[in-house]
Amino acid sequence: MAQRVQEEDEQMMSTDDLIQAQIKLYHHCFAFIKSTALWAAIDLRIADVIHRNGGAATLSDLALNVGLHPTKLSHLRRLMRVLTVTGVFAVEDRNGEAMYTLTRVSRLLLNGDGEGTHALSQMARVLANPLAVISHFSIHEWFTTEKATTMTPFEVAHGCTRWEMIANDAKDGSVFNAGMVEDSRVAMDIILKESCGIFQGISSLIDVGGGHGAAAAAIAMAFPNIKCTVLDLPHIVAEAPATHSNIQFVSGDLFKFIPAADVVLLKCLLHCWQDDDCVKILRLCKEAIPARDAGGKVIIIEVVVGIGSEEIVPKEMQLLFDVFMMYVDGIEREEYEWKKIFLEAGFSDYKITPVLGARSIIEVYP
Repeated sequence: MAQRVQEEDEQMMSTDDLIQAQIKLYHHCFAFIKSTALWAAIDLRIADVIHRNGGAATLSDLALNVGLHPTKLSHLRRLMRVLTVTGVFAVEDRNGEAMYTLTRVSRLLLNGDGEGTHALSQMARVLANPLAVISHFSIHEWFTTEKATTMTPFEVAHGCTRWEMIANDAKDGSVFNAGMVEDSRVAMDIILKESCGIFQGISSLIDVGGGHGAAAAAIAMAFPNIKCTVLDLPHIVAEAPATHSNIQFVSGDLFKFIPAADVVLLKCLLHCWQDDDCVKILRLCKEAIPARDAGGKVIIIEVVVGIGSEEIVPKEMQLLFDVFMMYVDGIEREEYEWKKIFLEAGFSDYKITPVLGARSIIEVYP
């Protein structure tokens, strides 16, 4: 008995260990504050204020330009303190006064209307959307309750699917589609600089689930000889802008038919679906493209968990993104999981090129 008590005493944490464990636990609990602070910065357009002010702004400058209520100046200072310590903005002391400047992160929050910009503020709204966040608080019910297990966490929380919400809520749908456009512009800018060879030698491409055609527009601009088609649901196609003369929009259901093309592009689409549905989609893709020696292939832009940058933030982001996708019962896959669905769909080979940090290009061959 005495020996067991001694062993338990030896296993007890020291005071310092206990303090550090408590700090780490609370730090995890407060992680959502990073998202809410970022959301507030986007709503207040703080990055734009700093940019318009010559690249640096005092707290008074920010207060004047964001429409701050006079009673909230100290609260804005506290918000900026979090946004600077987390690296969204930078701060330096100039004659005893805090001067806020942009970082590489906050430059992505600048409001940009041109196609060449790297604006991602709307995509940040998609990822930090309260609708998605609330859904994750239904995971316990989704894991353990019979009825809930037949739905997605989003359905458990909101009573409809994510896609139904986007279709029926004009404001939510607008933000979601704008976010997808922004993400596609940034991704395609990188791909066309670093891996443009994946589009060499093809004459036609169909972007399945391509939304408002941002990816297709970038490809058509870089390769005028490629005829690009965007396939998406009728309500999305109906709102698509006239982006490029060499782009055709087609309404349809990707589970029923995919028009013929040399190449099928699937950007951030398969991670929304479980394996059986992915196999169905990929089989239709295989029917739509010619043989490999005739240039046929499917280009997938997705996370391949464990492949890409070795830095901790991209690696952690892959795993966070995977759990994030649970809200629609989606999944970010490891290579062996991708290989399984490729082979089951009838494809013979694939090639992974990690050029997007946490995401990769996957070329899949019939």
